[in-house]
Amino acid sequence: MKSGIHPTYHDAVAVTCSCGRSFKVGSTEQALTVEVCSECHPFYTGKQKLVDSGGRIDKFRKRLQEAQKAEKNKPTRKKPRKKNSDDDTVISL
Repeated sequence: MKSGIHPTYHDAVAVTCSCGRSFKVGSTEQALTVEVCSECHPFYTGKQKLVDSGGRIDKFRKRLQEAQKAEKNKPTRKKPRKKNSDDDTVISL
């Protein structure tokens, strides 16, 4: 490594969250402030909500249900009938 071009690394930097929690990490900064941590993030706390803009999720679920109904009501494909040799008549003009 070249000397004099790298920032100073601090082993114990205090990180403060907007919820009030603080913890120590290693960083090149002197102090850090964050808006969301693992204590207050909705994904980790189990309070996550799906943001449905324009009803996209409802539209998708409706289409999915319609497709599943159509698949259930779909008629089964019949096997083609075998031709007898008597059925092969040729009409010449």
